[in-house]
Amino acid sequence: MSDPVRTRPSATRTAVVIGGGLAGMLAAAALSASVDEVTVVERDVLPDGPRPRRSLPQAHHAHLLWSGGARAIESLLPGTTARWLAAGARRIPLPTGLVSMSALGWFRRWPPMQFLVACSRDLLDWVVREQVLARPGVRLLERTELLGLDGDGTRVRGVRIRCAEHGERTLDADLVVDAGGRGSRAPQWLRELGVGPVAEETVDSGLAYATRIFQAPPGSGEFPVVNVQADAREPRPGRTATIVPIEGDRWLVTLSGTRGGQPTADAEAFEDFARSVRHPVVGELIARARPLTDVVVSRSTVNRRRYFERTRGWPEGFVVIGDAVATYNPVYGHGMSVAAQGVLALRSELDRHGVRAPGLALRVQRAVAGPVATAWDLATGQDILYPGAVGRGPGRGSEVVRRYLDRLMLTATGRPLVTKALFDVMTLSAPLTSLLRPEIVCAVLRGPKLPPLPGPPLTAREREVARRPAAHGEGHRGERVPASGGPGRPEAGEG
Repeated sequence: MSDPVRTRPSATRTAVVIGGGLAGMLAAAALSASVDEVTVVERDVLPDGPRPRRSLPQAHHAHLLWSGGARAIESLLPGTTARWLAAGARRIPLPTGLVSMSALGWFRRWPPMQFLVACSRDLLDWVVREQVLARPGVRLLERTELLGLDGDGTRVRGVRIRCAEHGERTLDADLVVDAGGRGSRAPQWLRELGVGPVAEETVDSGLAYATRIFQAPPGSGEFPVVNVQADAREPRPGRTATIVPIEGDRWLVTLSGTRGGQPTADAEAFEDFARSVRHPVVGELIARARPLTDVVVSRSTVNRRRYFERTRGWPEGFVVIGDAVATYNPVYGHGMSVAAQGVLALRSELDRHGVRAPGLALRVQRAVAGPVATAWDLATGQDILYPGAVGRGPGRGSEVVRRYLDRLMLTATGRPLVTKALFDVMTLSAPLTSLLRPEIVCAVLRGPKLPPLPGPPLTAREREVARRPAAHGEGHRGERVPASGGPGRPEAGEG
């Protein structure tokens, strides 16, 4: 009996997306404007609301969607930012809504230059997923295992899948987009077709991170993101602490530490660790807050980059995006923004050439490498400096670059022109090379206009809010509520 999926008319333009996460859904949105049918292949059952996905354990931790990524998503799915905000997310201006200690000192809270979207990862994903799956021509195959690519060394023609209902079969496609995340087997699939090898690089600082959600103090609706960064120049493990206000009047608090200084899942040690970083402000702020969940720890944080764009004989019909291309130390918060910008590059090439244009896949792969390179350089340039880090060390000339960047970071604490240039790059709104514009170089050489701040630039009202007892009684150390059922977590359909 013929397979109905393989006998569709050749005039029907089709695409398959591997993975139903944020990158996969954004890719489906981009493809839906250029093809007739988009099939998203997902191994899990996706939740019907802002709830956790089984295969996304990192969703428990802080996720920052920088303005460069938010603008890309808004371009792909107009109105998404408004939907996030209506569901409880916050659009936080930068550096106005940020209390952050960099390696060279505290940033001043200048008038808005960029922004970030703050909420839980579950809410971010759900708002995107709900819109994409409502689009005509987009269908989702859940509980479906991806067995491999169908095709040969010159062209990928589809994917081989296995599902409980129909067993093994093949889905034909003009274009297959792998958004399967850090667990992607793309190098293996390509090798089976006779393509490769795919060059790969890793930088591992041994980072682990731990997260706990707290009830925010009453009246803290406009509270800033609070962050204490590590200093990679110090000969000790790099430790950080961050508070991100999220929906439901909650604070998501994430701690991290590199090899030899990692946090644990011990609830009794959580506040002490937060106080042990370069400034104790995060520990002080959560001391009176009520824990809503237990502590969740993750350790798979290696920086890994696969250079698909350099692979010889790249086949037609296959593109890799998102975490399947590169993963980064999550402290920098670049993964989602890079994925969104990669999908934007995919859409641009589709609009320009069409899904069946010769050479499309390689053009997309090279375009995707652009935002990946910026995030990779920002993450690994610091991570390789921590004690015990594993990976390729700094190259020739790196000492000059490091000294310039140190001077730039120092200048950014007291000169708004340089602060803006730095935040443009940090939010993936401008390339790294923009830090070498003549006016920026001159400002960096002159140094900061203002003296360093003596401590965290919290306002009097913010300090007063932080001193208020937590709602429903003060919290205490060691109080544990299961993460899956703690109070304050949005139920399906809320927002």
